[in-house]
Formats: sequence, structure tokens, C-alpha cells
Amino acid sequence: MFNKILVALDRSEMGRDVFEQALGLAKLTSAKLMLLHVLSLEESGSPDIMIAPHIDYYPGWNEQNFKLYQQNWETFKTESLQMLQSFSSQANTLGINTEFSQNSGSPGRIICDLAKAWNADIIVMGRRGHSGLTELFMGSVSNYVLHHAPCSVHVMHLPVRAKSAEMLTETTTAVS
Repeated sequence: MFNKILVALDRSEMGRDVFEQALGLAKLTSAKLMLLHVLSLEESGSPDIMIAPHIDYYPGWNEQNFKLYQQNWETFKTESLQMLQSFSSQANTLGINTEFSQNSGSPGRIICDLAKAWNADIIVMGRRGHSGLTELFMGSVSNYVLHHAPCSVHVMHLPVRAKSAEMLTETTTAVS
């Protein structure tokens, strides 16, 4: 069965669902949890990146804008760490041995590297729902992990009701 479950989390609404499903699996199997958040510009809600490394050459970017970007990034980093601490505390309260890690870099690669280093039995993660051209250009973290993970991968999809509501909204907007 599963002894070590790596839980790849982001700050989306689905992140809580991913955590709760991994928590349930850990309860059933008495497994340890490793909660992981990867700091990445790919995550929705992350601060907008500075376009250029040489601020002086680009209009609109100055030292004040750079400092604001750094402050926003630090806030994002701190809030993400607080999410991990909160989830870890919840799991520990239920008697589940839980660790957490916050790393920076390419999410798919970091997830797979940690799964290998920690010797995870399974990775539990969500899927943003990109498809078609969006997935081609932006990539898919879950697709990368499925093809490169050293262990089993459980990918959660958006609930059918959420997808249906999104599609209904898009259809209604298109018809109007």
C-alpha cells in the first residue's frame, strides 16, 4: 500500500480538495504526508513578472516598480507558506505524520525530483484543466508529472459541476 504520499499543492480552490483527498488516503493507509508548494510564476495569483532584467532600458519599469514587485512576491511566498503550515497542522492534529516543503522552480520538475528524493509511493495533485492550444503553449504540470514521476500519480480534475457551470457561463456569454 502507500507509506509516503507527496501532495502537490497550489493556492487555488482545488488545492484544498487535493489536500483533503490526500488526507483521507493517508488516514486509510497510515501513510506519511509530504505537502509541497512550488513557487512559480506559472501559478495563478503569483505576482506579475518583471519583463526585463535591465530596468533602466525599459520605460515604465523603475526602482519603485521593482520594489513593489519584490514586496508582492514576498507576500505571495509568505501566504503560501502559511497555507502549508495550516494544512500540516490539520493533518498532525489527526495523528498523520506530515512534513512540508516550499521550493522555487519548474513545478513539474520539482514535484518529480522531490518524489524521487523522498521515495514517495504516490503523488496526489490537481489539474488546471488546460487543453488544446493553451496546454501546448503553457504546458501542463500534471502531464509532465504523469510522464516523469518515479511513482504512481493520482490527478484530481475539476468537479463536473464546476466544469458544467463554466461551460454554461461561456455558452451564455457567447450567445448574448
